[in-house]
Amino acid sequence: MATHALRNKNGGRQHAYFSPDVETMPRKQLQRLQFERLRHVLHHAYANVPHYRRSFEAARVTPLALRGLGDLPRFPFTSKTALRDNYPFGLFAVPREDVIRLHASSGTTGKATVVGYTAADLANWALLMARSFVCAGARRGDIVHNAYGYGLFTGGLGAHDGAQRLGCTVVPASGGGTERQVTLMADFAANVLCATPSYALNIAEVAERMNVDLRGGPLRIGLFGAEPWSEALRQELESRLGLKAIDIYGLSEVLGPGVAVECHEAQAGLHGWEDHFFFEIVDPETGEPLDMGETGELVITTLTKEALPMIRYRTRDITRLSDEPCRCGRTHVRIRRITGRSDDMLIVRGVNVYPSQIEAALVGLPRISPHYQLVIERKGALDQVTVEVEADPLVAIDDMATRRSIADAVSHHLKSLVGISCEVIVKRPGEVPRSQGKAVRVRDLRPKPGV
Repeated sequence: MATHALRNKNGGRQHAYFSPDVETMPRKQLQRLQFERLRHVLHHAYANVPHYRRSFEAARVTPLALRGLGDLPRFPFTSKTALRDNYPFGLFAVPREDVIRLHASSGTTGKATVVGYTAADLANWALLMARSFVCAGARRGDIVHNAYGYGLFTGGLGAHDGAQRLGCTVVPASGGGTERQVTLMADFAANVLCATPSYALNIAEVAERMNVDLRGGPLRIGLFGAEPWSEALRQELESRLGLKAIDIYGLSEVLGPGVAVECHEAQAGLHGWEDHFFFEIVDPETGEPLDMGETGELVITTLTKEALPMIRYRTRDITRLSDEPCRCGRTHVRIRRITGRSDDMLIVRGVNVYPSQIEAALVGLPRISPHYQLVIERKGALDQVTVEVEADPLVAIDDMATRRSIADAVSHHLKSLVGISCEVIVKRPGEVPRSQGKAVRVRDLRPKPGV
């Protein structure tokens, strides 16, 4: 099988640690590798984590029950609740002294989700992120402007270590200070931008306001992730920043960024690194396994994590898998674009809706900018969605008739494409809050359980 995507611009192989032979491995051979690693991680978790020992025994299985990859569904799921119930270090499978880095979620809806890494875990993470940069089209010597947030969020340091491992020049910009970021991107001649897609849109808007032409510079690649985004937003970012917008996927519970990434040749799904993760799709309601190509909830088992092995972790992300050949030559399964989260689904007058569907319908509409928020309230037994959009700066909306015309057009478009009726409020330019990291697209005003 051709492996041209894994060669550098001079025709030579990239560094050996990008494992080109693994990335193009025949699927039967890859599955044999997965089985050996899966068998090891099940024994590792069972022997060292009381939670897994209890959950396995409750399901009447032990690691010896795994005789093939098809036996994995016999083992119980792991959910985010398990991390919170075992806060802070109860799921660690190694002595705490062997954990050399901790990351954590904000804990805004309860206890923080704490994840830990051994030295080997960090080395694997850097390797997978370096592999992801190569897959996205980056190369040694590129200047990588890293606008993911540093700190407890895994995005900033994950991207930083991977780009540095590749041999790139890393600008650790983090989030915020957007005018300064635009200046640095132009002055340093950045080749790669790492950011959430919503913050990348903010960067593009600020650059235009500053009359800084990022489109005409050396910027080639945007590595965007950490939040759901639509194909329409991809086209918007590529048009306004003059780059190729590449989707990257990860979550802190199973690693951080670098679990899967699009290749720059095809951009037809994200290659999931199957030598380090085992991917399943299950019915989000019943938990029953679904076949390749069927849409359902993504479940991930880590194959090489030491500090925090995750067995059948329910991501709540809705997608499908494909093992069709990719023209880049990689054989690893592809995760199609995440269409939403099972726990984010709204029921609006009986219609199931994901916020990402609304974004896809809004971005690119005439007379409005790509900035919006959804306000969700409970009206009786159903969710009511109000869509707040922002007028394009070139459109005068002092006239109420103009505002009403825009609102009616947006409402009609959403009804036609998404199938819901909702109130639309048109705001002035700048009135919708801008992202400095992950965008707050949904304001949920529904009563919390027990309140």
